[in-house]
Amino acid sequence: MNFNKSGRAVFFALILVLGCACTGGKEPDRAQTGLEARTLRVVTAAGDLAVEAELARTERERETGLMFRTGLEDGKGMLFIFEHDQVLSFWMKNTLIPLSIAYIAYDGTIVDIRDMYPQVLQPVQSTRSVRYALEVPQGWFTRAGVETGDKVLNL
Repeated sequence: MNFNKSGRAVFFALILVLGCACTGGKEPDRAQTGLEARTLRVVTAAGDLAVEAELARTERERETGLMFRTGLEDGKGMLFIFEHDQVLSFWMKNTLIPLSIAYIAYDGTIVDIRDMYPQVLQPVQSTRSVRYALEVPQGWFTRAGVETGDKVLNL
């Protein structure tokens, strides 16, 4: 099949919807998404925390992100990895669960933490150039005591 860019996006969206339908609407496991996972260490003033993060490295993986998922447990998330520092901007198109996003500098320092809401198309932008973005269930950073200036290791 030969799809243009918008045709590929529709095709992959359809596959994700069908995947959720086949799993009864449950969050797909990593074997179903095909994404590598890594345990990140978040160093806070109160101590260290672990986050099991799926890795979104390619353009396609970053474009899809957590779209069409119906759940995400505390302590889990998705790490978006970019090749170089840049101002990042995320939106919630086709994302069904509320998320919090941490924008992270090349050295692991958390620069910004923002909340994002399902289906909202308004972009949420980093305040400066960063290399990574970590999405987790909305409010998890606050519940876990994670703040700007904290460090994320094992990126």
